[in-house]
Amino acid sequence: MPVEPLYIEDTDDWLGTPTSLETCRHQLRMYENEFEMLTLKLDRALENIEGLVRDNDALTQERNSLRARLQYAEGDLLSERRSFADVAHQRDHLFQENQRLLRGARDRES
Repeated sequence: MPVEPLYIEDTDDWLGTPTSLETCRHQLRMYENEFEMLTLKLDRALENIEGLVRDNDALTQERNSLRARLQYAEGDLLSERRSFADVAHQRDHLFQENQRLLRGARDRES
């Protein structure tokens, strides 16, 4: 029995071609899966950002602590330099005084 030309293209039911509704449902499931994947990626990205913010806060606190210690150490160093300068000045003064006394002693001996 020959197939009428009108029905030649109407093979959707026996070739397994999805209907428009099935195609829309399939596309909707693909969108839902993509949405879930993007949501998971976004959650991971937010967790990474929160971790980076925590790390940055910790590093900032450590930097501030080290900066304070450095300023304290610089103050101590300045104080030690002043003490060293005072000692050097006293040494020079005592050396000059010693030289003066030695010259005076030599002049009396001569």
